[in-house]
Amino acid sequence: MRMKSLLAFTLVILVIVGATKEARSSVDDEEAVAALDTEYQAAVKNNDVATIDRILADDFVLVTGLGKTYSKRDLLQEARSKRMHYERQEDSQQKVRVWGDTAVVTALLWAKGTLHGKAFDYKLWFSDIYLKTEKGWRYVFAQASTRIPEASGG
Repeated sequence: MRMKSLLAFTLVILVIVGATKEARSSVDDEEAVAALDTEYQAAVKNNDVATIDRILADDFVLVTGLGKTYSKRDLLQEARSKRMHYERQEDSQQKVRVWGDTAVVTALLWAKGTLHGKAFDYKLWFSDIYLKTEKGWRYVFAQASTRIPEASGG
């Protein structure tokens, strides 16, 4: 009987340690994806082609609130052109959720700057999907809302 109790206790400890390790891994992944998404926003702001290229998956797709789609190639071309000059390209209210090898980031983006010399200043919500690969987390898909009207405060 004592041996069965010891075995049961050992199994309980192993389950607790495994669950704790898994929870820690999930938190580590959440932190890694949050940092990567923040790094991506900074790369866009600075037209940093190398960083954008490193973070985006080759088959990346962005779908805007107006239904337009953009590929990795499109976004790299935009950054290379340097037509967009950002004063702000940052998010707030960032929340990362991880399910295995998939992570979803939701946040409120504030973009402010000029395009072809014309000023823009808007906020929108986005959801970014990251996939864990052999090379680390890669940004695979984005869905952006329409711009939030100023009166609503975003």
